[in-house]
Amino acid sequence: MPASPFPALDSILDLLRCPVCRAPSLRREGNALSCPAGHAFDIARHGYAGLLTGARATSGDDAAMVRARERFLSGGRYAPVRDAVAGLALEGLAGTGSVLDAGCGTGYYLAGALDRLPGARGLGIDSSVRALRAAARAHERAAAAAWDVFRPFPLADGVADVVLDVFAPRNPAEFHRVLRPGGRLVVARPTGRHLAELRAPVAVDPAKEERLGRALEPYFTAMVTERVEYVLSLPPADARDLLGMTPTARHPGPTEAALPRQVTVSVLATAYRPR
Repeated sequence: MPASPFPALDSILDLLRCPVCRAPSLRREGNALSCPAGHAFDIARHGYAGLLTGARATSGDDAAMVRARERFLSGGRYAPVRDAVAGLALEGLAGTGSVLDAGCGTGYYLAGALDRLPGARGLGIDSSVRALRAAARAHERAAAAAWDVFRPFPLADGVADVVLDVFAPRNPAEFHRVLRPGGRLVVARPTGRHLAELRAPVAVDPAKEERLGRALEPYFTAMVTERVEYVLSLPPADARDLLGMTPTARHPGPTEAALPRQVTVSVLATAYRPR
């Protein structure tokens, strides 16, 4: 029998449910997935599944932003953040099981977790076609699918051992539904000091962490929080890519001469258990 052209995607089909009728048992037939009721979803030539229905899979992460993110992350400058996220995931999984990365972007953090979990399989969901093209090749055990994080996930109940949410929108109710009772949610988000040198002076919202707590409190209990903070020295090309991969890329940026040569990385990563 010839090898599957989509081995990572084939490996997670049992986790999925039809986005239209919620039927289990999605199967792959050639370059498409289908359910017993006949609903079908194309697999893009880049390898990700187009599960998003009723809307085109697009987001603010355009081609230029994704290319900048890939270049910057490939240099290892966010490796301490990835290591912290993977470490928290590792504590919730004994090497096997499944990892869902909600708002996975290019798959950088999902790949980092799977590197530490040699028996695990992964699925990244995102609404950006450009990012999904990268996520589908981020790791040999990582599948990717187009989906809107704010909609009910096309996954069965309790099928994820770990859910990652790294610099991404959050859907606490769905995180809770797809996690198994002993699973773990890992949320990484910037502090007010994160990349401050790239931004105009703004007042930091002191209630940001309080709002996160209120959103997650009905579903999760915080277990441990790690703060990752360090200063990066950047050549101009890396500084431009860092600027280009963030939401500030949508606004006029500083000139080459005005780009900062050092920036502060400041991130909180918290592991939660389901209530």
